Amino acid sequence: MTHPTPPMPASPPGTQRHARRWGRFTLHYIEMIIAMFAGMIALGLLWSSAFGIDLSYARDPELAYLLMAFDMSAGMGAWMRFRGHPWASTLEMCGVMFAPVVPLFPLLWLDAIDGMTLMIAAHVAMFPLMLAVMLWRRDEYAHAHH
Repeated sequence: MTHPTPPMPASPPGTQRHARRWGRFTLHYIEMIIAMFAGMIALGLLWSSAFGIDLSYARDPELAYLLMAFDMSAGMGAWMRFRGHPWASTLEMCGVMFAPVVPLFPLLWLDAIDGMTLMIAAHVAMFPLMLAVMLWRRDEYAHAHH
């Protein structure tokens, strides 16, 4: 004799909605990283091919980093505006691209790090800084935009 399988308990109210919000949040984080790298690659190619700008982390670490941060900000900012974020949030997130150099430039100037270390450390710092800003405004980033 077989016994009927009891039905699966229903999810607590709001659990699926909560999971969807965190899914949107995660997707948004990934989208912004992709847009950031797209801006870095596309504008980097533009600067070098159309204008002959060839900055190096060995020769020009400050300028190389600032231009790259601008390129990443342009890509990510364009995507954020497309997704419906207000200017304040967009500029706040773009500021994260520049924030890592606040402690790193003085270390560079004191010869405690070189240009390549600056670039690597700044990139490593960007991702948790982006995540921190997103968590701080998680309602905005978990909301379904555009």
